[in-house]
Amino acid sequence: MDFILWWQTLPSKMDPTLITIGPLSIYWYSTMYLVAFGVVYLLCSRKIKDKTFTKITVLQLEDLLSYILIGLLIGGRLGYVLFYNLDYYLSNPLEILLPFSFQNGVWKFTGIAGMSYHGGLIGVIYAIWLYGKKVNLHLFTLADFLTAAIPLGYFFGRIGNFINGELYGRTTESAIGMYFTNAGDYQLRHPSQLYEAFFEGIVLFFIINFCNRHNQLGFNSGLYVFGYGFFRFFIEFFREPDAHLGFVLSTLSMGQLLCIAMMAGGIYIWYIGNKKTITAQI
Repeated sequence: MDFILWWQTLPSKMDPTLITIGPLSIYWYSTMYLVAFGVVYLLCSRKIKDKTFTKITVLQLEDLLSYILIGLLIGGRLGYVLFYNLDYYLSNPLEILLPFSFQNGVWKFTGIAGMSYHGGLIGVIYAIWLYGKKVNLHLFTLADFLTAAIPLGYFFGRIGNFINGELYGRTTESAIGMYFTNAGDYQLRHPSQLYEAFFEGIVLFFIINFCNRHNQLGFNSGLYVFGYGFFRFFIEFFREPDAHLGFVLSTLSMGQLLCIAMMAGGIYIWYIGNKKTITAQI
């Protein structure tokens, strides 16, 4: 009983602030995303140093990750605007990039709130394609290399969401539920951030690396895109939909519709990757 109570009240015991030095505060949320990038860098650089992947150098990997970071931030932000709150930002276009909102005739600092994973994915794909053009490598060559590491980095990102008390799940009567202060009620909710961290992070990481024995161009990329979409689609049934959107199509959320598109995209990547591999072998 003591463990169950500890588990259910854990979110209220966590401070989103990692450390405060004078006026400067460093938050767990941003720190965990830096850890995520660090994990991807370490895993990928080790493969380069071990000669497991010889298409780029460690310095080129660092350049590639800088491209990806920019693509992630721009794509994630624009994706949120387009997919989740377009009407609001059409009326308040300055808030797309500025950390202020105009309320009651006064500009108020709010920070830049709202990032979309699916928009970030599009931004990352474009960044990888752009860098591939620079070093004369196919998009899938670089993406296959990176997607063997990305899920483990994603794990830490979702842990950051959990510590921040956001992206919590729907109400439940199950003992696995937790009380999230940011929900504004005292009801048990699914810790959907942890579900995502486990399935879209740990499980998908092992699946991709276990199956990483194929010479087919785009295999890892397609598996990542399809696998993430598959796991996220079902986890969305436990995740609280965005309050201003609710359910978009019957009982499906916007995230689930985008995940259906991801699964279709993963299959398409396998298809065109297989065609390119066969053509190269002829």
